[in-house]
Amino acid sequence: MKVRSVTCFFDPRSAQSYAHLDRLARLAQEAQTLFNNAGIEVQTTRLATVPFPLLYPTEEVSNAVRLAQSLEADARERGFAYLSLGPALPNFPESYNLILPMLEATQNVFFGGVIAASSEGLFLPAVRACAQIIHRAAALSADGFANLRFGALANVQAHTPFFPAAFHSGERPAFALAVESADLALEAIQRAVSLNDARQRIITALEEAATRLTARATHLSQQFEVEFKGLDFSFAPYPAEWCSLGSALEALGLPALGQAGSVAAAAFLADTLDRGRWLKTGFNGLMLPVLEDSTLAKRAAQGTLGVKDLLLYSCMCGAGLDTLPLPGDATPEQLEAILMDVGAIALRLNKPLIARLLPVPDKQAGDSVQWDFEYFAPSRVMALPAAPLKGLLKGDESLHLQPRP
Repeated sequence: MKVRSVTCFFDPRSAQSYAHLDRLARLAQEAQTLFNNAGIEVQTTRLATVPFPLLYPTEEVSNAVRLAQSLEADARERGFAYLSLGPALPNFPESYNLILPMLEATQNVFFGGVIAASSEGLFLPAVRACAQIIHRAAALSADGFANLRFGALANVQAHTPFFPAAFHSGERPAFALAVESADLALEAIQRAVSLNDARQRIITALEEAATRLTARATHLSQQFEVEFKGLDFSFAPYPAEWCSLGSALEALGLPALGQAGSVAAAAFLADTLDRGRWLKTGFNGLMLPVLEDSTLAKRAAQGTLGVKDLLLYSCMCGAGLDTLPLPGDATPEQLEAILMDVGAIALRLNKPLIARLLPVPDKQAGDSVQWDFEYFAPSRVMALPAAPLKGLLKGDESLHLQPRP
């Protein structure tokens, strides 16, 4: 287990914004020391703001770019590796048009785009806008890597510590912990003699880890007078066999993830997570990022694991579609159809989901892909089972879907 990120949250509009920012920087530095001395590696410290349309509600591209660059410099000077400026918002429809130039003008800034919210429904124009962003961002570099820094958000709440979903709400600064914990699930399952034994081993491992993390986070909260929002134990993987959520699912008895039985395995692990007791924030669901998990990347390359499979696992309290390598010629209309499904699942099941899709320029389904990036495993481009929507689904409405009681 590692802390993927100590994610700090603040509102640059506050009269004390720079004082808050400096305090969060000291907290993040102290957190690294505190956790590392306890044998818990901290991989990154990150900073997230309120959604950027609230910072500068403008259609002026140049002003938005300067804002992003200025906040990126502020974060970098204080030791934060990455910055999230939060999502574009349907109430500010022009905000979606600002994301691409801000992506292009920055290096370590992440963004989102809201496509669905529980109180307001599935925003069809926002879905189309996010599909256009993904399509156009893929062309910003030869490998399509810019889309790593953009996610379409459905029913995602503030203070999720995993990027690109992170954003702040409220004036008071806060922090939360994103935990890389797929190894805990895998080890517990490998030692178990039954499903009940596996469940109890996983819960025990997570709760013991949560106790260690929370005690130190509470100390930091009191020391710096910054609110601690909680832990996100989403079984985040690392692209190595020892920290693969795909391997944990297969260790339950699956011949290969993607084959029949995978839904039951996903439901089992999601249910186990729900039973754990700790202060929760973010997803706390199954995180299945294809390129960040060696087993998922392998099954995608073999064709065993497909886009529809991952959508199905999202119904079992997964975290959505994450780091999917897709054909470079994927059209905005095809991407729109996929985003519609993600948004509908999030609303109908009242759960947070993200879609981070990576069309790879000049690549077709089945072509091999590999990035020079520590957190990505080699794989192949996945087929995109989508065609353009038409008829009523092409309207400009907000589609209201009540959660099933």
